[in-house]
Amino acid sequence: MTEKTYTTPCGTIHYWINEKDSPLTLVFLPGLTADHRLFEKQIEYFEDKYRVFVWDAPGHAASWPFSFDFDLADKARWLDAILAQEGIDAPLIIGQSMGGYVGQMYAQLFPGKMKGFISVDSAPLQRKYVTAAEISLLKKMEPVYRWYPWKSLLKTGTNGVATSEYGRKLMHDIMMTYDGDKDRYAKLSGHGMKILAEAMEADLPYELKCPALLICGEKDRAGSCIRYNKAWHKETGIPIEWIKGAGHNSNTDAPETVNRLIEAFAEKL
Repeated sequence: MTEKTYTTPCGTIHYWINEKDSPLTLVFLPGLTADHRLFEKQIEYFEDKYRVFVWDAPGHAASWPFSFDFDLADKARWLDAILAQEGIDAPLIIGQSMGGYVGQMYAQLFPGKMKGFISVDSAPLQRKYVTAAEISLLKKMEPVYRWYPWKSLLKTGTNGVATSEYGRKLMHDIMMTYDGDKDRYAKLSGHGMKILAEAMEADLPYELKCPALLICGEKDRAGSCIRYNKAWHKETGIPIEWIKGAGHNSNTDAPETVNRLIEAFAEKL
């Protein structure tokens, strides 16, 4: 994997890509506050089989310093520009949590471009799935993160998203990127939730016009992720796979299972 950069008006995005010649590119998008390491088990498994891409999302880890003067649509546009820069068209986008929302915004802005979409412990972006109270809460999270002691955030951010020893250690290591700079972590988290709420309020179709798959840990306790995924599956008929024993970062709690599901989906494309 080679580290590369893409410069935006708000800052420079760092991403990693290999030079494998394959008919399909797997684009991995980590969730809020996580970075490219979240998908290390997937990259390790797929880098010799497919062309693979992963980034540190704007403001995250190596993609810093970065001005928080952007919205979810900007993230999708920058992603498209990076993929174009790399000569990638018709990607399979695999988004975990916030990464899944970026993928749905990508589908909205660039209909027909995605070859396929896999949601990993994410949720639907459509307004109808969330309540007004949930949207209001999302907009007010930055002060909450500022109020919480860092040790409490670190514990919740690791034990609350993963069930496995590996998954928790990985998320702990990722969160330590922000150790000593809780203000940055609070701003990053609060801004991410705010732009998510604004994207939901926009009440756009966010229609997936490509093959799709929902993956969700049976022990996902992040917000109402399980409820959202049940409703998403029921409303759209998109197939769903429940990962036994896994939490919100199911790709780190059960990497072999998730890798097999991704591989089977990719092969069908």
